Amino acid sequence: MAELMETVKWDKLWLASQETLYMTAISVLVTFILGVILGLLLFLTGKGSLWENKAVNVIIAAFVNIFRSIPFIILIVLLIPFTKLLVGSMLGANAALPALIIGAAPFYARMVEIALREIDKGVIEAAQSMGASHGQIIFKVLIPESLPALISGLTVTAISLVSFTAMAGVIGAGGLGHFAYLEGFQRNRPFVTLVATVAILILVFIIQLIGDYFTNKTDKR
Repeated sequence: MAELMETVKWDKLWLASQETLYMTAISVLVTFILGVILGLLLFLTGKGSLWENKAVNVIIAAFVNIFRSIPFIILIVLLIPFTKLLVGSMLGANAALPALIIGAAPFYARMVEIALREIDKGVIEAAQSMGASHGQIIFKVLIPESLPALISGLTVTAISLVSFTAMAGVIGAGGLGHFAYLEGFQRNRPFVTLVATVAILILVFIIQLIGDYFTNKTDKR
């Protein structure tokens, strides 16, 4: 066992863990912002909603459906020219961010739309009857009422993003996926790959625990 432990370069594992945390944190934050905006637009421009607009709804829905349907590994390849233009390289943690965000935001947007559709229409109608503006309805009714579902959806998305970072690592984006592939698989060290996998699982469990805590905390039922 001691010999196996010696095969793991713990300083590189720690650095890879930091890179995975960095990629996950930034992409989750931007995905949340973009996902909420897209999800709100999908809901608000839908039939019978506040900003009903079929043309806008169809365009946004098409964008969301297309990008959430592309397998992530293919999306990374498709975005290489855009990533190089934006970041200047296709290697490193920053280079993975465009693909992570573009891959996850449409997925989360659909979760946001579903969460908003589950709100009792009577609550929205009551707010309208009291003269609430559209802005007040969005920020004081829609978002607060759907908050537990939004957090739950964000937790699922964050866990998906962790797996996305692992895939991105295989093509040089850094993180635990890159560590497992370079230090474990390519050098025929299964134990190193196992350690990296356990580190990813620990991160996933932590995200799930945090997500469950805040979901329960905001649930008024």
